[in-house]
Amino acid sequence: MLPEPASRHRFADRCVHQLRLFFIALQFFTRLPIPRWVGFAPDWLQHASRYFPAVGIVVGAVTAGVYACSLYFWPQSIAVLLSTAAGIYLTGALHEDGFADTCDGFGGGFTPDRVLEIMKDSRIGAYGAIGIGLLIAVKCAVLISMPAWSVAAALMLAHPLSRLASAALIWRLSYVKAAGKAKPLAQHMSTMEFCIAAATVLLPLLVLRFAGWLSWPGIAVGAIAAAMAALWLARFFIRRIGGYTGDCLGAVQQVSEVAFYLGLLAVLTS
Repeated sequence: MLPEPASRHRFADRCVHQLRLFFIALQFFTRLPIPRWVGFAPDWLQHASRYFPAVGIVVGAVTAGVYACSLYFWPQSIAVLLSTAAGIYLTGALHEDGFADTCDGFGGGFTPDRVLEIMKDSRIGAYGAIGIGLLIAVKCAVLISMPAWSVAAALMLAHPLSRLASAALIWRLSYVKAAGKAKPLAQHMSTMEFCIAAATVLLPLLVLRFAGWLSWPGIAVGAIAAAMAALWLARFFIRRIGGYTGDCLGAVQQVSEVAFYLGLLAVLTS
């Protein structure tokens, strides 16, 4: 039996709303333009958190494309550097900035209030500069050490997977607000929303696996490494400040991404 017209309209409205939430997430986490009809409402970003990994699929596809195209003209090391630069530009260095602020905050602060005060300072300090420099160096070194054919696949899976790790903090931890600081992003996520985010990661995972670009052991070890890194950081944040901030989400994304690459490389070189 065909659904009633009203039911079809409600279903279409729900689909449009979900597409709108995806575009809101895409606008917040990248420089990509979105259609004008999307609009904006303050509570949409709260519900758009379910599409963080979907944004990762877009970023992963772009960086993998830049890498693959660059590899036709230059050595693997240059292709990796160009793809890394493309990812940083595409996201506006949002996650890298969060990682640097996290390094500054936890490196220079010894009380929760002081940590939060340092983290909201827009200036980068010694801990942040050293931390982001080492992070990018390790990321590029690991990707350059991989077989050339596996780098694009690693990028396409690491970006959505690492954003799922950030979403897990929203799902399980409490948001910590510095005095006088607004809350510009989602502060909580339902179990259903997290399941939607997790299911999104399955798309690139299954495609890459059955296309033969990644093996089950490589995927498993990389995912476990990313999960362990995210879990360690989550426990560290709880112990030091009682929850997470937006900068903490960026730090988790960056560290879990590198952890995935390290786990995958361990399998590829074994």
